[in-house]
Amino acid sequence: KVARIHISLRYLVLLNLHKCFCAPKLIKLREHKPNMTENGLGHRERVLNVDTMNPNVKRIEYAVRGPIVQRAVQIEKELKEGVKKPFTEVIKANIGDAHAMGQKPITFFRQVIALCAYPDLLEDDKFPEDAKNRARRILQACGGGSLGAYSASSGIEVIRQDVAKYIEKRDSGIPSNPDDIYLSTGASDAIVTMLKLLTSGEGKTRTGVMISIPQYPLYSAALAELAAVQISYYLDEDKCWSLDVNELRRAVKAAREHCNPRALCIINPGNPTGQVQNRQCIEDVIRFAAEEHLFLMADEVYQDNVYMEGCQFHSFKKVLFEMGSEYSSVVELASFHSTSKCYMGECGFRGGYMEVINMDPDVKLQLTKLVSVQLCPSIPGQALLDLVVNPPQPDEPSYATFIKERTANLHILSEKAKMTEQVLNTVPGIHCNPVQGAMYTFPRLTLPEKAINAAKEQAPDMFYCMKLLEEMGICLVPGSGFGQRDGTYHFRMTILPATEKLKIVLEKIREFHKRFTEEFS
Repeated sequence: KVARIHISLRYLVLLNLHKCFCAPKLIKLREHKPNMTENGLGHRERVLNVDTMNPNVKRIEYAVRGPIVQRAVQIEKELKEGVKKPFTEVIKANIGDAHAMGQKPITFFRQVIALCAYPDLLEDDKFPEDAKNRARRILQACGGGSLGAYSASSGIEVIRQDVAKYIEKRDSGIPSNPDDIYLSTGASDAIVTMLKLLTSGEGKTRTGVMISIPQYPLYSAALAELAAVQISYYLDEDKCWSLDVNELRRAVKAAREHCNPRALCIINPGNPTGQVQNRQCIEDVIRFAAEEHLFLMADEVYQDNVYMEGCQFHSFKKVLFEMGSEYSSVVELASFHSTSKCYMGECGFRGGYMEVINMDPDVKLQLTKLVSVQLCPSIPGQALLDLVVNPPQPDEPSYATFIKERTANLHILSEKAKMTEQVLNTVPGIHCNPVQGAMYTFPRLTLPEKAINAAKEQAPDMFYCMKLLEEMGICLVPGSGFGQRDGTYHFRMTILPATEKLKIVLEKIREFHKRFTEEFS
């Protein structure tokens, strides 16, 4: 008891000391606490605002997911909330996302990915033996036998070997070295990586990169971010968006006045224009690149998407080597492919690759360092890519189903390409070139002068597409987002919606264009 009383007395003494000496100081501190607002701290500017952020980022534009698409998302929310519209759904024909449009995945691909993601399924009899064997092979090449492990920065070695074999087979036996293969997070990632390597200099020595107009906005956006110089060359719409080497010469000559042209980008088959370059055109481009000492970048992600009779895909690498050592030993080339397009449409897996030819060994070391900063591409994406380049073989149980599904997907796309061209060309004021390949059409619009004036500060085709969205629920991308010759107007639409839905899209465009023309005539 005495001990407890002693402790209690000590506590009371300490408490009184605290009140006597500390409390007045706390009161004093409270009385003299700085007024954050009075001193300006409460109203100080943020460290990061639109004036202090990277100015190159502000220059980036990406029409495929731009204002019209953002408005389409808002309208979808409004429809769900019960807001009345003259339509019941928004049909998005703005982007090449096959599965979002209803295309079914290839069975074999998904079986193997499922087995890789959850290896316990290897004991399940529902999966064919060739799918199991493929999954085991992929998992054995992964760290710890798991898709969850990092890989080498350039990609899993066995998959790079399979890519090289695929390229050799595609190009009639022209050798491909796995050490020249870099797996990537979709083709886009590899394209941006190459542009980073190419960009240097200041003022008139700043890197210039030649890109087609119309172009896929990835290129202009990447060049804006890197503060490189965009050198535009125009495709010939009157000749089915063909590429004329004389236009390349015009563009590069003009560009040398203000920058250092170092690279030429080609998209074949074309996005957004759907053309397929013939072999003679590709040879002309390769000669031009050699003459002008340009690095060639061949975006070939739509190489299986060729629909028009008489058209054929020719890889730039194959043509380069068939032109002989005069060119194949000196022209520097990077070519790109992806799991996102063709008959697969597996956009979400983000699988792709880049093959580099005639790259300086010291630069190649720098490339390897650059890709290592991002650690490695998506492992599920790499696994899916392996299945694309190494699909079921004729003596395997999954082959028949694979060929049936692959053929069906490409046939349906071919039919929709023809239907899109035919229907749009029946609409007065719309001209649509044949969709030779890829997944898009880029028809030209004839707009009344009154409509052009009504657009005010908006691009007239942006004005057109926004009204189409608001009145009909159809989401397209204005041609101005891809670049076009002055005084011409277009829109890009994908042919990917399911056939019955695509018919609705085309009919609504026909109805809208007639009404729009009458309103502004």
